[in-house]
Amino acid sequence: MKGPSTRGWLMLAGALWLGGIGTGVVALARYSMTPGVAPVTAATWPEGTRLTRGSGRPVLVMLAHPKCTCTRASLAELAEVMAHVGGRAEAFVLFLRPEGLEDGWEQGELWRTAASIPGVTVLSDPDGEEAKRFGATTSGHVVLYGADGRLRFSGGITVARGHVGDSPGREALERVLREDGEGGGTPVYGCALEERRER
Repeated sequence: MKGPSTRGWLMLAGALWLGGIGTGVVALARYSMTPGVAPVTAATWPEGTRLTRGSGRPVLVMLAHPKCTCTRASLAELAEVMAHVGGRAEAFVLFLRPEGLEDGWEQGELWRTAASIPGVTVLSDPDGEEAKRFGATTSGHVVLYGADGRLRFSGGITVARGHVGDSPGREALERVLREDGEGGGTPVYGCALEERRER
């Protein structure tokens, strides 16, 4: 039979274990709700980009990292946007391919998911040159430029890292596309485009 001292140690160990779990849950929640670095987005359609604005419609661009698990939620939200207001804008998803990596490295599961969204064109972004032109620093960053080439929306369309569901960003983007207005900006939740360089 265990004595009082053994029972006390077990209670202490249990309390520490539960405390550790609680600390981990809080840290995970804090991480998921921490946006990426605030971007400095080009106010007008950036010079030098290889994307074209030829249809007289607004152009939507998402900059993404092909190995960032948070990007899956951003693509799910983009699919919702396109389902609700598809046809009102040309849409591109550009996947980063870091310098020195072979062609096709970026064409994995997330690439195929993006390519399956009706109305979306998927392209590679070697060395993140397009992300730099558009001012994106975080995977899942969406920019929308009007037919006049002026920035109408810049930000994320998820409410947290990897979270699928209604968000102020998605609502603002859809409103701009429906009303041809201004949407401002929202925080972007995802992996840093420059930090994730897995081979």
